Amino acid sequence: MASCNHVFILALIVTLSLSSINMSLAARQLLQTPAAPPPALTLPTVPSLPTLPPLPSVPTLPQATLPPLPSTPLPTLPTQPTLPRTTLPPLPSTQIPSLPNPTLPTVPKVTLPPLPATPLPTIPTTIPSIPTIPTTIPSIPFFSPPPSN
Repeated sequence: MASCNHVFILALIVTLSLSSINMSLAARQLLQTPAAPPPALTLPTVPSLPTLPPLPSVPTLPQATLPPLPSTPLPTLPTQPTLPRTTLPPLPSTQIPSLPNPTLPTVPKVTLPPLPATPLPTIPTTIPSIPTIPTTIPSIPFFSPPPSN
């Protein structure tokens, strides 16, 4: 909240400094001076580039020959041991006791009373007239100038 006050005060100071009489007179002076014609634009001359010597050719490199890979047989991996098959014991069969079905109480039948027969409100079709605003301002005696002689 305090920073908002500082921004407001800074804006007020900038506004007052820009609206000073000297600034207004300087702007008026600038507006009254005749505008000078813009200077003719000339393109600068571009110096010609020196010619470059041709690039040297790329020397050919000798082709390298790789020695052949040794032809040793790959070692054989040991066989993976087989694990014995395990069987799970059967689950015990326990009888789940059956619960008796509960009987729900009966709900009494309820009837609602009929709605009252009230008529709907009517919407007016004519728009009322808007009162007029007086165009003359009444004179206040002590604000009027004194009579001239």
